[in-house]
Amino acid sequence: MGSLFRSETMCLAQLFLQSGTAYECLSALGEKGLVQFRDLNQNVSSFQRKFVGEVKRCEELERILAYLVQEINRADIPLPEGETSPPAPPLKQVLEMQEQLQKLEAELREVTKNKERLRKNLLELTEYTHVLRVSKAFVRRDVQFEPTYEEFPPLENDSLLDYSCMQRLGAKLGFVSGLINQGKAEAFGKTLWRACRGHSIVTHAELEGPLEDPETGEVIKWYVFLISFWGEQIGHKVKKICDCYHCHVYPYPNTAEERREIQEGLNTRIQDLYTVLHKTEDYLRQVLCKAAESVYSRVIQVKKMKAIYHMLNMCSFDVTNKCLIAEVWCPEADLHELRLALEEGSRESGASIPSFMNTIPTKETPPTLIRTNKFTEGFQNIVDAYGVGSYREVNPALFTIVTFPFLFAVMFGDLGHGFVMFLFALLLVLNEDHPRLSQSQEIVRMFFNGRYILLLMGLFSVYTGLIYNDCFSKSVNLFGSGWNVSAMYSSGHSAAEQRKGMLWNDSVVRHNRVLQLDPSVPGVFRGPYPLGIDPIWNLATNRLTFLNSFKMKMSVILGIIHMTFGVILGIFNHLHFRKKFNIYLVSIPELLFMLCIFGYLVFMIVYKWLVYSAETSRGAPSILIEFINMFLFPASDTGGLYPGQEHVQRLLLVITALSVPVLFLGKPLFLLWLHRGRSCFGVSRSGYTLVRKDSEEEVSLLGSQDIEEGNNQMEDGCREVTCEEFNFGEILMTQVIHSIEYCLGCISNTASYLRLWALSLAHAQLSDVLWAMLMRVGLRVDTTYGVLLLLPVIALFAVLTIFILLIMEGLSAFLHAIRLHWVEFQNKFYVGAGTKFVPFSLRLLSSKFSDDMA
Repeated sequence: MGSLFRSETMCLAQLFLQSGTAYECLSALGEKGLVQFRDLNQNVSSFQRKFVGEVKRCEELERILAYLVQEINRADIPLPEGETSPPAPPLKQVLEMQEQLQKLEAELREVTKNKERLRKNLLELTEYTHVLRVSKAFVRRDVQFEPTYEEFPPLENDSLLDYSCMQRLGAKLGFVSGLINQGKAEAFGKTLWRACRGHSIVTHAELEGPLEDPETGEVIKWYVFLISFWGEQIGHKVKKICDCYHCHVYPYPNTAEERREIQEGLNTRIQDLYTVLHKTEDYLRQVLCKAAESVYSRVIQVKKMKAIYHMLNMCSFDVTNKCLIAEVWCPEADLHELRLALEEGSRESGASIPSFMNTIPTKETPPTLIRTNKFTEGFQNIVDAYGVGSYREVNPALFTIVTFPFLFAVMFGDLGHGFVMFLFALLLVLNEDHPRLSQSQEIVRMFFNGRYILLLMGLFSVYTGLIYNDCFSKSVNLFGSGWNVSAMYSSGHSAAEQRKGMLWNDSVVRHNRVLQLDPSVPGVFRGPYPLGIDPIWNLATNRLTFLNSFKMKMSVILGIIHMTFGVILGIFNHLHFRKKFNIYLVSIPELLFMLCIFGYLVFMIVYKWLVYSAETSRGAPSILIEFINMFLFPASDTGGLYPGQEHVQRLLLVITALSVPVLFLGKPLFLLWLHRGRSCFGVSRSGYTLVRKDSEEEVSLLGSQDIEEGNNQMEDGCREVTCEEFNFGEILMTQVIHSIEYCLGCISNTASYLRLWALSLAHAQLSDVLWAMLMRVGLRVDTTYGVLLLLPVIALFAVLTIFILLIMEGLSAFLHAIRLHWVEFQNKFYVGAGTKFVPFSLRLLSSKFSDDMA
């Protein structure tokens, strides 16, 4: 509890590392995660630091390993992740590992390049076979003979020709065949017609199935085309147009014999390529499988090595350049482990002179370290989202473990809904070691990280549901109602009792739709329900009025207790930081202001509950009227709650009026008096208690003198301080703003806790509406079709309950509970202006392997 109540005590340590052992020492420190390094080379560029070459080497190894992981994933080879995190590699093995990885990369690139080349050749040959097969049906003539001019239309019918008859008779007919993308076929034909002026004939047909493009690897639909043209000039145009449309052009055979020979040669080459390609793929897979066995450990080792060199770049060298000096923040409880880690690193490196450390005094504010486990981590994250705690101030997370789920449950109080949430969280807790939950999508991972928060929220909601006696908007009669209906009948009472009260008879029961139970009638109210609200209120027409009064008063009571507890926690901060004057001049006036007004309101609520019974309830005064009259001093004497109420209220108002000027002026005047050389009490300081180092209050207390630990032992004694930077105006303005914010905040924050009543009412009403619109309709259907209709009604009711009442209403109550803690509770004592302790830990790198390499 000590660590969770207040952050760990930190110290600034100086490490002296020999140049030959620095790498091994930092490796040992990183495995234990004990210290946070300070950058001693802030004015030096990242490219001018000592170990920038080693960092570049690590980045080169990371590039090679990323390429290996990419190829392994492309080959669908599973990446085995080790159970344990391998340590950083020794310096002797780094060059050997770099040489092996570079050799493996070169081999993989060569084999992959050969494989791609073989695969491209295979695709081109396959395309050529399809072109020969489809284009064979395009030409309906005997290809063994040369074509004559009669195959073309008569010359006198072709008015577009520029050639003479002799030129036409002396020319030869040419062919171009190939493949073109399906989307470009129509534009390709139009371009050929316009460019060749009709002197070319394009014939095309679609392939049965898609083929892979050898250039891009994309699987698309293709068209086989055959272009017949006449003349060399037109042939050049055709080939240029084919190049522009990225057509795959293949030679067209002139004779059937040539076609047959080409087809046979293609089949033989394709078979050979299949054989060679399969052997290449097998060899490549063997190399990748062997690399996959060690790629996990090597990735982690390279990351650790790079992290170590980054930390070494934050160290400075001594004048001889033989020793590295590092400054680290370390918890005082871990100093022994720090020394053991340095000894271990020196021993592994075989150095004759061991590395050592010593603590150094400092006035800088240390980082904040609060040790957590898997249960407290979620609640600490809620507090840290508001702000990391200042060094050694009270940590609200310890109390948030109880107050946060309780305030959530006050707004979410339902036995059934809380039990469903509890079961869901319990399922996550029981399967918390499952790797898929921690590596799932962001929303599922968010629920998984807050599983213990959900567990307590569900458990507390079950408790408040029992108090409200609310289970899916219905009451549960566990102990029997404390109200007796039969006692209201007049036949069981004497004549005097019948005249005194409004009793029932047969006529009253027949002619009145609403009957009223009178607790003042003997035997009607037999005592309170043992736990929570009596179930008979679920049948009452004034149920909402009764619950509203109860929940509203409960919200005010819980809110004032919560805020008062926050002010009391501020006293622990003042005691720890040796500022007892803040207790007398700040905390006590704040408590008096809070308790004399709002604490008195709570007293009146509880007093009225305890003193007035059913018989005297009609004459009970209104708490609201009495509370207003407390400030108005009415001339007429009201009955009041108790004798002497007017004198007590006036005394409380006097105390409140006196506490306000003390709260506004007490602290500034005391610091001014202290600055002018007067004696003071309870302001001694020691150690790392300077949290707000720039405040005027600290300047006035410490002055220009250095106060070291152990030199000042007085707590209530006197001490003179001198300071030239003391600014009374700034201190006064700060305290006035704080006092105004507190006084107005007491009113607004108390009203803010009424959200407990409002959200509880909204949740109960939504649950009641959902039951009335679905389950009540399904249960009222006749027995013939009732069972068939009830199953989908129950399913729809369950779905709407989960998404509306559990998720949406739960999220709303969760956010309001966070607001009550951040604004109404924590601002009474919590500053949250610290910096989080971030240790140099190499153990975190193994968990990020999958994310970084994906």
